[in-house]
Amino acid sequence: MDENVEMLEYIYKSSNGGHSSAENLIKALENKDNKIKKLLEDINKGYEHFEKESHKLLKKYDRKVKTVGVMGKMMSKMGINEEVMKDNSDSSMADMLIQGLTLGNLEMDKRIDNYEGQIERKIMKIAKEYRDFGKEYVEKLKPFL
Repeated sequence: MDENVEMLEYIYKSSNGGHSSAENLIKALENKDNKIKKLLEDINKGYEHFEKESHKLLKKYDRKVKTVGVMGKMMSKMGINEEVMKDNSDSSMADMLIQGLTLGNLEMDKRIDNYEGQIERKIMKIAKEYRDFGKEYVEKLKPFL
């Protein structure tokens, strides 16, 4: 498979899953008094941005876009709702978000290292921006811990 497509598919799937999870968390916190909500909305917008960018570029390669499956999204929603029911404190929500962003960053770092010099500069730029987005929000979430 083309490395450009592999990278774009990863960015799309990852940002699609992050967007879906962030939406679920926003809904779960809807009637709660959390200070983290504004930051969560910004994270959601970031995921949505990368989802749209990678989708647009995948169309250039004439690829059908694969999203996270219904079961995966359902399991994510259930897990988020369970966590919110257990402890919806800003600290707990920040911890959950940091874990997700950090896992995504680790995987993206591996992919960036593996594809360096093999994929189009524009795609590598988006990959690095996506990784940096994750790192930026990890830092913004830390004060909530």
